[in-house]
Amino acid sequence: MLPLPSRLTFSDACSVLSQLESTLQGKPPGTLQIDGSPLQSFDSSAIAVLLECRRAAHAQGHQFSVTGLPAPLVELAGLYGVAELLGLEEAVAAG
Repeated sequence: MLPLPSRLTFSDACSVLSQLESTLQGKPPGTLQIDGSPLQSFDSSAIAVLLECRRAAHAQGHQFSVTGLPAPLVELAGLYGVAELLGLEEAVAAG
């Protein structure tokens, strides 16, 4: 499981995405699990990073899942219409 940092805003997005993609390189196909529970400070860039990470995972033959996201970020994914892509549709419905 790959943890997100405690901060993921516009100014952090490129470096966080690079780190996630580097970690993904060379891993045998499986499920890339992202742990969002460390996130404390974020903006909509976090959604973009997760979507791009999902795309990169699928391009390399991996499944993708994300857990532990803060409720406001889950709500934001629902508002943007991307909750299903991130596997968060149940969390949006429960929220």
